[in-house]
Amino acid sequence: MDLPRPELALVPRPRRLSPRPGRFRLDAGTRLRVTPGAEPAAALLRGYAEAATGLRLRHSEDGAFVLAVDPALTGLGEEGYGLTVGPQGAVLRAARPAGLLRGVQTVRQLLPPRPPSDPRQAGLPGVEITDVPLHPWRGAMLDVARHFQPVSFLRRYVDLLALHKLNTFHLHLTDDQGWRMPVAAHPRLTRVGGTRAQSMAGPAGGDRFDGRPHSGSYTRTELAGLVAYAAARGVTVLPEIGVPGHVRAALAAYPELGNDPGRRLDVWTRWGVCQNVLGVGDHVLDFFRTVLDEVMDVFPSPYVHIGGDECPTTEWENSPAAVDRARREGLAGPRELHGWFLARVADHLVRAGRRPVVWAEDRTALPEAATVMSWRTPEHAWAAARRGHDVIHADHRSTYLDHARSSGPHEPPAQPGPVVDLRTVHRVDLAPPAAEPALAARVLGVQGQLWTEFVETPEHIEYLSFPRLCALAERGWDATPDWPDFRARLDGHLLRLDALGVPHARLGSPRPPCSPAGSGSPRKEHG
Repeated sequence: MDLPRPELALVPRPRRLSPRPGRFRLDAGTRLRVTPGAEPAAALLRGYAEAATGLRLRHSEDGAFVLAVDPALTGLGEEGYGLTVGPQGAVLRAARPAGLLRGVQTVRQLLPPRPPSDPRQAGLPGVEITDVPLHPWRGAMLDVARHFQPVSFLRRYVDLLALHKLNTFHLHLTDDQGWRMPVAAHPRLTRVGGTRAQSMAGPAGGDRFDGRPHSGSYTRTELAGLVAYAAARGVTVLPEIGVPGHVRAALAAYPELGNDPGRRLDVWTRWGVCQNVLGVGDHVLDFFRTVLDEVMDVFPSPYVHIGGDECPTTEWENSPAAVDRARREGLAGPRELHGWFLARVADHLVRAGRRPVVWAEDRTALPEAATVMSWRTPEHAWAAARRGHDVIHADHRSTYLDHARSSGPHEPPAQPGPVVDLRTVHRVDLAPPAAEPALAARVLGVQGQLWTEFVETPEHIEYLSFPRLCALAERGWDATPDWPDFRARLDGHLLRLDALGVPHARLGSPRPPCSPAGSGSPRKEHG
């Protein structure tokens, strides 16, 4: 795509873009004409326009800036939109409200990144755009279990995701090192599980600790507010409550959930894979059914993530109760309790009308109804697709944003493992094997992951996220891997991130306060 004007350097790249002469000037007399169903998008646009130009766009029946939902535009699908801008006005149309919200983000990018000194520049460049995403799942996961983040920052992060037309915010709420999800029926989950005595000061396997307690949990009101804030921007919040491994914080709060109920555990202070897992009694399943019921009350997402990865089976193999459970269930042995447990939890979600999501694991039978996040290798994704699962690409080698952005000396501490630079993210491949093109129908999309063992602050999160999430958003929206074109557009887009205070160039760059505005072998060890 030729870029005749830097202001048309949009990320992700629209399917079709044609420059048009002139500009549509925004001034105090500019009015919005809003059709039924377009009101939420209009409200969002007014906020962005005021931030960019200082102008308050009001409604009028004869407004020159039109926002319209037209169900007859079936070719645009759920998230597609059309935008026409000329000297006399602008028209943003979509078949569905979600498409209009995507179009608003394009308008947001076309607006000046900062209020211009020349009022004549407070407008939109002439352009004709027709845009439809390739994949319905374009996500980003943030781990708030290892290092808690305030909900004010989560809102800011959601807004940055929306800017790039990423539509899923995967919130990793529980793990060995902390439980952040409020559960009224089981208050000790946050009261006890929300605090650990200290944290490791280095990679897993070391013996250095920082000596500082770390704690935090959300209220139901905060999370419900986050869900509403995200929905207004076309972003779905996907909650994750991981079982049957990565549960040390829950076991610290309720020892009776474990395989040795008489043992008292603390919230884990180490990184890595903890050997403690849930017991397999009916009371444990009932406990987590209650937890998930409260999760579903707060999060209306059609999907709920139940973890399922990195579950050591040693405790089950040494537990008479677990061995007996495996025998009674007709399993070959206690190792098969991993898949059995996930199936029971997944069934509860399915009965409630939700779709379970799990991390792909070797030699574990996954629930038939599960959508699979493949984090180890693409081969796991295609194996799951052959078994009839929908899949989301989350390959650690190209989507793990807690890995270093480069090998340079200025890089902050990062997860041990391969460097995941910008071009590596841009090369993420969602295409099925050439001999099996039908598997493409099982690909929902792609997601970036940011685990936070080594990431404590919002500034650090943003530095690791951008501009790599720009590349991931591009590949989720448009499959064409045109690196030179992306890189050229990114130069202009980074001016927008600068204006938003995102420290994309170097950690320590100034940013506004949080507000709405090693080895190459697979080692997840988190999540």
